[in-house]
Amino acid sequence: MVTTLLRGVALAAVVLGFSGGAAFAQADCPRGQLDKRFCDRNGDLIADTPTDASKQADPSTLVFAYTPVEDPAVYKEVWSEFLQHLEAKTGKKVQFFPVQSNAAQIEAMRSGRLHIAGFNTGSNPLAVNCAGFRSFTIMARKDNSFGYEMEIITYPGSGIEKLQDIKGKTLAFTSPTSNSGFKAPSAILKAEFDMLKDRDFKATFSGKHDNSILGVANKDYIAASIANSVKARMISRNVIKDDQVKTIYKSQTFPTTGFGVVYNLKPELQKKIQDAFFSFNWAGSNLEKEFSKSGEGKFIPITYKEHWAVIRTIDKANNVSYKCQ
Repeated sequence: MVTTLLRGVALAAVVLGFSGGAAFAQADCPRGQLDKRFCDRNGDLIADTPTDASKQADPSTLVFAYTPVEDPAVYKEVWSEFLQHLEAKTGKKVQFFPVQSNAAQIEAMRSGRLHIAGFNTGSNPLAVNCAGFRSFTIMARKDNSFGYEMEIITYPGSGIEKLQDIKGKTLAFTSPTSNSGFKAPSAILKAEFDMLKDRDFKATFSGKHDNSILGVANKDYIAASIANSVKARMISRNVIKDDQVKTIYKSQTFPTTGFGVVYNLKPELQKKIQDAFFSFNWAGSNLEKEFSKSGEGKFIPITYKEHWAVIRTIDKANNVSYKCQ
């Protein structure tokens, strides 16, 4: 399904006038799993910025998108003050792009229409390898700790008390590119419980974490795999009540949304964008108001190579391919 999704991304990019074909292919160079359009000469697993200035982008308007874990309308206002700060730091207009799916977000960056983004945990590797995403920061708590856990939840009185009780029933996932919403639970169910989708339980896809959480809370889904950071924010906003759902499995901690830029922005512009993230004052901001609900209160530096190693391991266990077509 992931491969099919990415074929759609690649096809849409061609329709939009952006081709991943030979015309844009780099000369022979180290690239690892990166698409043939990119090079990775320093071995950091992300696409190098072109050294040829004529191939570097310097758009008059920068487009920013946040991962579609919940209703994009909620996050346009949440990010408004940060985007004003970004405008001041870069001297450019910044536009918020309310993407509706992970596929649409990857497509937008791959086609050159998205310059700055927060990609969720599971779609980070796809964005890196197919769209030239260069992640450099993550939200963290005041003590520099960060991350979230995948939880499999049900509702009280569902008859499900442990994971094995899902056998013969339907488990709601979010989307094939989501770590906590599909990839991690699939790997864990197989490795720890010898449970496979379609053999031991049926699967449905809700599209987003808030859809899955609301679905369980309202008893539309008997069980769902979700990111507990999203659940915490929804409880804090009184979207659901804590006693409407219960957790039957909690994973190890995973890195949360990674933020970064498309690979071909001018290096000096990339530096200004990085500075905007690290110099933003969270105190009293809409960003603090929203993300303090799940504990975050600052941006800290990260690297894709180090911090997404566990996610690449999960992808390998699930036989996920990063090929774009």
